[in-house]
Amino acid sequence: MTTPLGKKSTIADIRSRFDKDVARFSSLETGQATTIDAPLAMALITKAAISCTKNIRYVLDIGCGAGNNTIRLRQSANHDFNVDLLDLSAPMLMKAAERVQQLNGGALRTIQGDFRSVSLPNSTYDVIIAAAVLHHLRDDEDWLQAFQKIYDLLAPGGSVWITDLVFHEHPAVQAMMWDRYGDYLVSLGDAEYRDKVFSYIDREDSPRPVTYQLDLLRSVGFDTVDLLHKNSCFAAFGAVKRRE
Repeated sequence: MTTPLGKKSTIADIRSRFDKDVARFSSLETGQATTIDAPLAMALITKAAISCTKNIRYVLDIGCGAGNNTIRLRQSANHDFNVDLLDLSAPMLMKAAERVQQLNGGALRTIQGDFRSVSLPNSTYDVIIAAAVLHHLRDDEDWLQAFQKIYDLLAPGGSVWITDLVFHEHPAVQAMMWDRYGDYLVSLGDAEYRDKVFSYIDREDSPRPVTYQLDLLRSVGFDTVDLLHKNSCFAAFGAVKRRE
């Protein structure tokens, strides 16, 4: 990463890119191709949500994209639930709502905006999904406030499940894993494709180690935290809020 936090892409910049990229986020079979093990990560957070939260009535999908994770959750849960779809991009929300409503008969609400600033009801959601979105958080305070908000929004006994790009604590390990990720991107396209992906990650993203995020989940109140999967620079993990 060469772009300092203060010069990363703005919310408007990120929204503009995703407005033009709906098709890439609309495949259940592949998920997001640039994400290593995307289908596996989606399956694992879905199964974990159902395993840990038996009565799913209300779901929040943060950075829902075209709705893949909510669709997978509905398919696996085999019952309807109410869902709030939240994303920066209006075209993404339109596509997500269209796809989710074809499968799920529960109430659906679309919310366009930045998760950090939108008003949402505390102690409400049985499951929160955050897939490939939290890496847009910036400094430590930003991360802390976002994770605290997630904890506060969950109903007692509810759970949050995250899949995301992650970095590593040791620079040598980060360099090794980044090279490995680069090789993966070349296998999808070529060196030019790898450099394109690396360029927008550098401009837009500010990921943290999965160890940092697991510690943060505990610090905001979760006492049950689990790492489901990690491969190179991608991880799937989550936490369950204690029942009162």
